[in-house]
Amino acid sequence: MKKRIKIVLLFVGILCMPQLHFAQVDFNKVPNDDLGNMEDEFQEHFFEALKQKGIENYDRAVTSLLQCINLESTHPIVFFELGKNYVMLKNFGAAEDAFKKAIALDEENEWYRDGLYGVYLDTKEYDKAIRTLKSLIKYHPDYKKDLANVYYQNKNYKEALNVLDELDAEEGQSKLRDRLRNTIYNITGADKDRIQNIKHKIANDPQNEDNYLSLIYRYSELGDKKKAFETAKELLKIKPESHLVHLALYKYYLDANEESKAIESMKVVVKSKTVKPEAKAKVLNDFVNFVKDNPQYEGDLLEVTTMVSDDNTGKSDVELAKYYLQKNNKEKALAHYKIALEKEPDSFSMIKSVLLLYIDLNQFEKASELSSQALETYPAQPILYLANGVANNNLNRPKDAIESLEMGVDYVIDNVIMEVDFYKQLSIAYKMTNNITKSNAFANKAQKLLNKE
Repeated sequence: MKKRIKIVLLFVGILCMPQLHFAQVDFNKVPNDDLGNMEDEFQEHFFEALKQKGIENYDRAVTSLLQCINLESTHPIVFFELGKNYVMLKNFGAAEDAFKKAIALDEENEWYRDGLYGVYLDTKEYDKAIRTLKSLIKYHPDYKKDLANVYYQNKNYKEALNVLDELDAEEGQSKLRDRLRNTIYNITGADKDRIQNIKHKIANDPQNEDNYLSLIYRYSELGDKKKAFETAKELLKIKPESHLVHLALYKYYLDANEESKAIESMKVVVKSKTVKPEAKAKVLNDFVNFVKDNPQYEGDLLEVTTMVSDDNTGKSDVELAKYYLQKNNKEKALAHYKIALEKEPDSFSMIKSVLLLYIDLNQFEKASELSSQALETYPAQPILYLANGVANNNLNRPKDAIESLEMGVDYVIDNVIMEVDFYKQLSIAYKMTNNITKSNAFANKAQKLLNKE
């Protein structure tokens, strides 16, 4: 009999580990209970409860466990199992009572308290969850991380920040905790506290670049450009090799009319291997806009164009293409759009830009090929059919143009100008095939739509 009881206990110990909510607990520790020399009836009910729970018949498991308690009510593991089954049945009041009885019978068992904590989380009774968590921290420090989260859920923001500060002091900084801290600052509007917290981090770790960047960002967000600029220059002194600081510096240099320094910062960003392509594209866009108003620096912009080859997204090339379009240099614009398209061959916006430039530059064979290929991916885009029709008309292939145009015009919705273009191209194509009747019909359709505008 005793040997059988020990096997039961080992099996129960493995099954009885509760599902954790926030904290990670020592899985090598198991409830230490001794069911004693039970009667066979008690054991049968207990085994039946485990079996029913295993096949998710939680109500039957509860019935068996209650029968166990009727026979013997001094074993905390039975109440613990009862509480878990009540949780699965969403009978949280009964689950709370069961876990409390288990704790009363074994006050030092971590798992029983964790089960009770889980109930309070499920029922959003955060005050009770906080009290329970405080009793759990002695078992495992990770419960302290839960405490900060529950304080936050309960809108005890000051207490949550205090716990976060304690954890930072004990374990060092954590991006996860910083996100929670910033969420609280956003809710409370405690910008001064946020700034002070970042300054404290800088004082404790003056070589940490991220803290300076955070402070620059926060000052900028508050509209305090002077302090943001001062912080950026301070970071540059401490870490002169930093590339990310130039993402802020170039803007402040421009505002201070220090154009040469702004351009040098832009060049650092564009050449950098650590700055993300999206950020480079933004800087390049600002550079383009700056040169529009200050054409004497065009040479510097052209120098930068050789520094964007590591941009795998094509965003930098798109910005350069837009610049050349503004300068009416369509050949160079096309060259950069083609580079961008090679990097993102399925980008519809880039396909469209390249197609339109092919047509503008009378590269009709290329326009025909690209539009035909693109239609395999985007069969419902009318601009591709129109471009194909224009290209084939100019290549003296009217039948191909008619086929593409008549198919594509059905996809035109609420775009009168595009519909007119379709009819004009169809008129041209039919005229090339000597079908003057249809040619005139489509020309008239186009004119009627224009008259309505």
